[in-house]
Amino acid sequence: MPLPLPFTAPNLLAPMEGVTEPCFRDLVLRENAAQALGGAFTEFARVIQVPIPRWMLSEHLGPERHAAPVGLQLMGAEVAHVAESARRAEELGAPLVDLNFGCPAKGAIKTCAGSALLDDPARMEELVAACVGAVTRIPVTAKIRAGGADDTRLEELARAVERGGASLLTVHCRTRAEAYRDTADWERLRRAVRAVSIPVCGNGGVSTHADLARLRAETGCAFTMVGRAALGDPWIFTGRRVTAAEAADFLLRYGAELARRRTTSVRAIAGRIKQLLRHWTAGDLCTGAHAEWLALEDLELLRRLRGVAGPSAPDPWVDGVISGLARV
Repeated sequence: MPLPLPFTAPNLLAPMEGVTEPCFRDLVLRENAAQALGGAFTEFARVIQVPIPRWMLSEHLGPERHAAPVGLQLMGAEVAHVAESARRAEELGAPLVDLNFGCPAKGAIKTCAGSALLDDPARMEELVAACVGAVTRIPVTAKIRAGGADDTRLEELARAVERGGASLLTVHCRTRAEAYRDTADWERLRRAVRAVSIPVCGNGGVSTHADLARLRAETGCAFTMVGRAALGDPWIFTGRRVTAAEAADFLLRYGAELARRRTTSVRAIAGRIKQLLRHWTAGDLCTGAHAEWLALEDLELLRRLRGVAGPSAPDPWVDGVISGLARV
């Protein structure tokens, strides 16, 4: 019998490699009440030749705990190692473990992990079942794509996850071959809902706050997962329209968190902020001028954000961080 899910609301922040590490994730969870954002996930922790060490799992989970749970996502193909990593995650206090069967990156496919397993439903079921058997108190969930080369095996994949004992199936409504194209077929989500009895979470094609409820209403999904749209508007879960000053302040606080927790370089921090700016829509901060913002030199970008944020920014230590970075 699948274990109950700990989410506080039906809207979830997607796991995204290189993005949903603790600095960004914690800020988003702070900005959205648990009644609006029901949970989030770590970027995937890759299981390769051995189970993931406890210290590395702890780093993925981060130091903060929130009212909304943060699931630890694992990606790997070695059943015993993935299951032991799940057991260690539970031991460290992870509220749930999620299995990644959707990553389309060449590195994942080369090691027969991520979306490579979409071509082997039996192996997928075996992995889910092993992780369900390895934990005792927390649910195991799984995220798939609608298929590999096409979506003809979608129902088979969904049922493999259910047979393995997962408490939730998340379906990214693009196939592996479609990668991250703008098109998103919600009919595939409807098909997955009809194929299984466990709750389904729909991912893909969400760009506004209104889309969150619309996806559930049109597909029958119990949950909505948001990825790229949350990179551009961290407040998409509440629907709050922020000012340009609030948007700039969020980006500065993100940079400051990176500087405080990771002691990284100004170039790396500016690069991470630009990663968000490529998608940014909140506060009309860079509407129609994304290329201009992305072309700014590293310190120039941080100083321009500070100018937009203004003197009322809630984190005055940001100025100290910027001046300190100037000396790096």
